[in-house]
Amino acid sequence: MLLSDKYPFLTNYFTNILSAENHPLPQSILFYGNDLDSQYTLAKEIARFLNCKNDKSDDCDCLNCKWIRENTHPEIMTISKVDNKPEDDDSKTVISIKQSRMIKERLVSASEFHRVFIFCDRDENGNIAGLNPKNFQADAANALLKIIEEPQSGITFIFLTRYIEDVLPTIISRSQCFFVPSLKEIDYDYSIISGLFENYWTFKRKEVFEISQKLADKAKETSTNAVLEGIQNYILNILKNNPKNTEFIKHIKIIEEAKKQAKLDIKPLNIFDDVCLKLIGQ
Repeated sequence: MLLSDKYPFLTNYFTNILSAENHPLPQSILFYGNDLDSQYTLAKEIARFLNCKNDKSDDCDCLNCKWIRENTHPEIMTISKVDNKPEDDDSKTVISIKQSRMIKERLVSASEFHRVFIFCDRDENGNIAGLNPKNFQADAANALLKIIEEPQSGITFIFLTRYIEDVLPTIISRSQCFFVPSLKEIDYDYSIISGLFENYWTFKRKEVFEISQKLADKAKETSTNAVLEGIQNYILNILKNNPKNTEFIKHIKIIEEAKKQAKLDIKPLNIFDDVCLKLIGQ
């Protein structure tokens, strides 16, 4: 399936602004959502469109397009804890301030290409993950702010993350943000919480502990994680139809934290109390 078939809104949007005579492409773009592989593909396609020397078609085989598909283009750089580290950089778990400085030094010289820097997390096996406060810390992010604030032509920064709140607010405020929906075939089954937690945003604050107890009772029949998965799947189903509602993305993050608590053998009722207090009657 072509990228334009998968993401018609996003591809049409970027195609239109990139095709304009004086295209208003933002210097900094932030993609967020659960499907990091799709975000990375979109980022590379933007880079390819910006550097293609032919007709910019999906199957173009010009040298720039080949380089970008093969991740060998000299000016399209993935910046992660394992990619494009300076020789004197011994950091292994973060995007470092030395990497930010390296980028600034590269931008001093001119280039015949449109440079694109794709910031993400990636492990040694090549699996793409999202930026978060642990792998993209304030010192490295802040070192980039000046070059983002003072746009230079021919340079684009793209940041990939699961949750928009996981990126420093100063980066968010300087970026144009886009939600990238997941296209993976996933069965978001939430039957386990049917009749217990649907339309939870309409519940009253005084109902919190009653609902929490019902969820804890349901967990006794299955497991705490199964109930949390059901709640999360329910929210994901809602989010598919309301992709611009960032409040639901925050709610998914709350459930992710609850699932971590479940692994620590915290009492189920305490976990559900916390979840319900955060989600109900806000």
